[in-house]
Amino acid sequence: MQIVKTVADFKTLRAEWDRQRLTISLVPTMGALHAGHLSLLGPARKADRLVVSIFVNPAQFGPQEDLQRYPRPLERDLSLLEAQGVDTVFLPSATEIYPEGYRTFVTVEGMSSELCGASRPGHFRGVATVVLKLIHIVRPHWAVFGQKDAQQTIILRRMVRDLNLDVDLLVQPIVREVDGLALSSRNQYLSGEERKAATILFRSLELARQAWLRGERESAVLLRGVRELIDSESLARLDYAAIVSVEDLRPLAEVSADALLALAVFVGSTRLIDNVFLPQPLPRAGSESGSPCHEE
Repeated sequence: MQIVKTVADFKTLRAEWDRQRLTISLVPTMGALHAGHLSLLGPARKADRLVVSIFVNPAQFGPQEDLQRYPRPLERDLSLLEAQGVDTVFLPSATEIYPEGYRTFVTVEGMSSELCGASRPGHFRGVATVVLKLIHIVRPHWAVFGQKDAQQTIILRRMVRDLNLDVDLLVQPIVREVDGLALSSRNQYLSGEERKAATILFRSLELARQAWLRGERESAVLLRGVRELIDSESLARLDYAAIVSVEDLRPLAEVSADALLALAVFVGSTRLIDNVFLPQPLPRAGSESGSPCHEE
């Protein structure tokens, strides 16, 4: 497994792959890898060369967020990736991606300030910028992301379309624990009691999905049930719950088809996110939920 730390060295390697006419896939990560990340490697193996990037992107963290304490178990991550047969790890420093005097950022207007963007101003500007840079550096044929960050994937798909980028985005289902909690690097922040309380996210999504299956179509009614259930958990505090269009994150008054139910909840001091595409199922038992929605 090759480890590449500079843009210049990666471009040299990429030129050699061009001479060999190889196809490339990219799985962008911030490290602290878990089974959810590893599930993204399966579809990425369709390419001749599988590249995983590990970069804790400072541009997507706000001033009061957890950049400094974000987990960075690098040696463990590299061992996992090597065992999974990854060809190349791109491991740039912050100054390699954002050199002194860096001033250029990407904003997807009208979508980046919704949902998580409302409580994390600038977050999706940072995400879009670093993903665009990685696409330009790696020049993959496919880039693979997870559905757990559904708003991110919707925004990135719009960026790819608007900027005519020559890459296909593949979106893979959420991987969950047996009790339904979506895998996340931030789950390790939870105490034992908080970990039990965190299942409220999954349970509230399932409550809304079951109501939809029984015929309820009004978003206000579905969301009221979600809020009431989350409020019943003393260790949980709702940041937001919303039902929006998967095309442009526009709020929907009624759920007919192609709707995203997304929420963010503080459990203790840890902010967790989860979502479901209605009316897709929410299986448990360490399984993947939803389907590759190709919205992103």
